Amino acid sequence: MKNIFIYTSLIASIFIINSCAVNPVTGKKQIVLMSEEQEIAMGKDADPQIVAQYGLYENKALQDFITLKGKEMAAISHRPNLNYEFKILDSEILNAFAVPGGYVYFTRGIMAHFNNEAEFAGVLGHEIGHITARHSVSQQTKAVLGQVGLIGSMILVPQVAEFAEPLSQGLGLLFLKFGRDAETQSDQLGVEYSSKIGYDAREMAGFFNTLDRKSNGSGNAELPDFLSTHPNPGSRNIAVMNLSVEWKNKLKLNNPSVNRDSYLRKIEGLVYGEDPRQGFLENNVFYHPELKFEFPVPQGWSYQNTPQRVQVAPKDGKAIMMMTLASGNNLQAAAEKAVADNNLRVIESNQIKVNGLNAISVLADVKPKEGAQSSSARTLSYLIQYNNAIYHLLGASSVADFQSYSAYFSQSMKNFKELKDASMLNKKAERIRIKTVQKSGTLKQALSAFKVPESRMEELSILNGMQLSDNVQQGSLIKIIAN
Repeated sequence: MKNIFIYTSLIASIFIINSCAVNPVTGKKQIVLMSEEQEIAMGKDADPQIVAQYGLYENKALQDFITLKGKEMAAISHRPNLNYEFKILDSEILNAFAVPGGYVYFTRGIMAHFNNEAEFAGVLGHEIGHITARHSVSQQTKAVLGQVGLIGSMILVPQVAEFAEPLSQGLGLLFLKFGRDAETQSDQLGVEYSSKIGYDAREMAGFFNTLDRKSNGSGNAELPDFLSTHPNPGSRNIAVMNLSVEWKNKLKLNNPSVNRDSYLRKIEGLVYGEDPRQGFLENNVFYHPELKFEFPVPQGWSYQNTPQRVQVAPKDGKAIMMMTLASGNNLQAAAEKAVADNNLRVIESNQIKVNGLNAISVLADVKPKEGAQSSSARTLSYLIQYNNAIYHLLGASSVADFQSYSAYFSQSMKNFKELKDASMLNKKAERIRIKTVQKSGTLKQALSAFKVPESRMEELSILNGMQLSDNVQQGSLIKIIAN
């Protein structure tokens, strides 16, 4: 036994030694169970999944801007050899994140909330810092990512979680939370990198106030918000401010760039909030103007809409209902594929009509796992043929809870129908509009002059990175929201 213990310990020691790598930022050795080649491969695998899940925001000028600044910053980083890519995701959620291998993402939501180039550059440097310091790789070493069901930040019960959009190894990287040390180091790198390309890093500290204010009012989201994946280590504003002064002096930056007006003009017309073209929820009904359909959603259920599917779930997480496009040339083929893909055992199947549309309803149990005596989950599916497509609406819960939720499933599915309401078909997205202040006064006075309703004053003050009582000068630029 003693010899076996010594042998095992020796093997473990050799494994740990061989798993040590020099951190590019600190120059110190760290245990990382992943080579740089594996890290790059992980990023390449994650990128198309992220793009497919959330979609890219099509704005060439803004995309060219983040690519230009990203490449400029990557060149002076601790890992200039990586092939970096910088992308804007078509999501209203306020977030930025990076995955291993050089992939950095900004949502249009966070781009809307920056008020100058220096704020953007600070967050850009922070995210590049996560890559150069190999934080995601280190985090991967500490934990194996599982598949969890998420509606925004909701955790679903195990019986229904498998039906939620699965998080692959790549998509799971979005939900990694970094610790205090990693966040502090990335803040430091954000200051260093943004200063080295000529920006005033003090603006990064100011943007943390916007993050805090916005996070306090956030609800369900298709992506976790910035502060949920980047936990606030406390006093980071002061630390960043002090570091920015140090780097300004070290680099002799007598006039570091802020570039407020030029940035604001870049985001003129940026879609703000949910884009109705991709579907939207209003008064417990989901509308899709481009595909011209609607169906009701149970009141109070959490809601998530991505380019691939719509998902809703009750607050207790004991059920889930989703809608996707089905595969198959006809209803019967689509139903058979849905049954096979979800590993179902059919209890009952019927050809039906849903508001005049041909459809098939399928009641089925999930096939028991090996060794189990009975199924743990039951499903109700409606496959509905409409406008040269087949829509699959599926509701799932545990067998024990199914009777409690089946009426909710049926209510939504039976009321799927053609969208004819012109006001919903023609609903326009809200957009960022940049306005010139006509008269010096407070931000509130300036917003009032542009007919901003009282109910949105605080929202617009956060969007502008200011307090309503702050003074704005005649001729300065501010953001408002309009169609």
